[in-house]
Amino acid sequence: MNKTDLVNALAEKMGIPQYKSRQFLNAFQDVLKDSLGQEAIVLQGFGTFEPWKQTERQGRNPRTGIPCMIEARTSVKFKPGKFLLKALNTHDK
Repeated sequence: MNKTDLVNALAEKMGIPQYKSRQFLNAFQDVLKDSLGQEAIVLQGFGTFEPWKQTERQGRNPRTGIPCMIEARTSVKFKPGKFLLKALNTHDK
């Protein structure tokens, strides 16, 4: 599913026009982006988005094989919540 599919699914599920669901999704992305700079975001039952610092490390160019340094950066880890995991792992028997 890509962003357009998500916008369409939200619009259908919420009974709103697509432009409103796109506004909602864009606002949600902005809040996530702004908040992750300072702290983890916990969505009870869904999961936790947590920033983590990756240190500078040795890598290599896969095309040429030449070693290079990969710069330090901040990335994001997602840990799914209990209810999301349960929903994903419930099998119809």
